[in-house]
Amino acid sequence: MTATQTIDLSTTLGRMTLPNPIMVASGTFGYAREMEHVVDVSRLGAVLPKTITAEPRIGNAPWRTVETSAGLLNAIGLDNDGVDAFIQHHLPYLQSLSTPVVVSVAGRTQDEFVALARRIGEFGVAAVELNLSCPNVSGGVDFGTHATSCHDVVAAAREACAVPILAKLTPNVTRIADIAKAAAEAGADAVCLINTVLAMAIDWRRQRPMLGNGMGGMSGPAIKPIALRCVHQVASAVDVPIIGIGGIATIDDVMQFLVAGASAVQIGTANYYDPTVSTRLVDQLPTALAELGAARVADVVGTLKV
Repeated sequence: MTATQTIDLSTTLGRMTLPNPIMVASGTFGYAREMEHVVDVSRLGAVLPKTITAEPRIGNAPWRTVETSAGLLNAIGLDNDGVDAFIQHHLPYLQSLSTPVVVSVAGRTQDEFVALARRIGEFGVAAVELNLSCPNVSGGVDFGTHATSCHDVVAAAREACAVPILAKLTPNVTRIADIAKAAAEAGADAVCLINTVLAMAIDWRRQRPMLGNGMGGMSGPAIKPIALRCVHQVASAVDVPIIGIGGIATIDDVMQFLVAGASAVQIGTANYYDPTVSTRLVDQLPTALAELGAARVADVVGTLKV
């Protein structure tokens, strides 16, 4: 048995334990069924299907995505068929997977968040991720930009839902550590950092925004330094597990987030241009951990020397 074969890849996020820290981000992996012939889903730490809402949403007007230097702008607008369709058509397949399933939900009000968390939690999924930070819908970031609002919605969802609660936060704030602290105090099992960065692209000849929504969320390699800064700041201020998100495409990216303080990561934009990236990262992780003399993922989490 080699040294890398003895490394424990499991990671604990509050009340949830994953087989490894490589997750796929909501909105970038469909409902997993679309990827089953491309990716061995069973090897992932967790799968997050696209965010669901109480009622069906048709999303924003086109264009919905625009490529930019080192990244992708999107303004999908939470296009989905609603929670009833999700439970009827998608959840049975997701529950058949051996991989933990985390369901992302978004509400227009606190009551909607709570109702969604309660309903999804009844199906025994691994966790519910509260999307408190979508910049592409009206009011989408309201709960993630005010500490009190964030605390109240997380606390209410935690009380209503038996499964672990994750709070996905926006970087579009002055002090993200304050928002994370509110989520932690409200009982979040982990915080997810970060959602997309508010941005825009312009067609100067038409003198108009390129996105139909005007502005959208920037993802991809360009935001990784911002995400790393947020993870480090929150890890230094809050004693709650962190899931790092933002521009992760290589094993070096993964290790940077772990060292900065994340206990797991979500792969997002990279899924679009390299659909097998997530399982490749799982394969590469033991060697990277062994390079630091680690026997398990937790040994390197938050070891940044500053």
